[in-house]
Amino acid sequence: MQLRLAIATPEPWTPTPAALVGGCFVCFARGAHGPGSRGDRGWAAASLGGEVAVVRGAAGAPYEAGLLALREGALLAEAVATLEGVPDVLLVNATGRDHPRRAGLALQLGAALGVPTVGVTHRPLLARGVWPADELGASSPLLVDGARVGSWLRTRPGTRPLAVHAAWCTHADAAIELVRSVTRGARTPEPLRAARRAAREARAADEPRGRGRDAP
Repeated sequence: MQLRLAIATPEPWTPTPAALVGGCFVCFARGAHGPGSRGDRGWAAASLGGEVAVVRGAAGAPYEAGLLALREGALLAEAVATLEGVPDVLLVNATGRDHPRRAGLALQLGAALGVPTVGVTHRPLLARGVWPADELGASSPLLVDGARVGSWLRTRPGTRPLAVHAAWCTHADAAIELVRSVTRGARTPEPLRAARRAAREARAADEPRGRGRDAP
């Protein structure tokens, strides 16, 4: 499936000022040891404008590098489908073209939902590139085997840049333009930040405090 999606050629999406930008994020029960197991309790959230949807469920698979969609994909898809509105484009806390088979979770989720996607992570998976200047909005390319698969983006001076990934129906330039447009003073773009906050708040409401770290 990943190899088929990697060579697919969907019509590219172009950012517009009126685009409805959603975000989605999933977290798992705290206190787990090791990389995570199938059935781990999970909380997924999706945001769109002022709307937030949260779903609870279980990890579909153990954590395995390069196969994150098996673990998180169904929960994220359910959260996005629960929204009343339909995003024009979706920010995902995962990689896209920056992947051993050029089809990370952000790309797979977009293909499954039929929605253009952009990945946003703290660091790249395989891609390499020098950090941009320490200036708001500065960017620099992320490359895999000489091909640009994303960009470093400085969303706040004095902090580590984010890795912004081309994914389903999006190329690196469109991904950067989109993330710049929805990052308002914080390091993380607002739709993704709202989804992350909602998922973690739901987990905190369901679990006792002080049970340790997130499972990876």
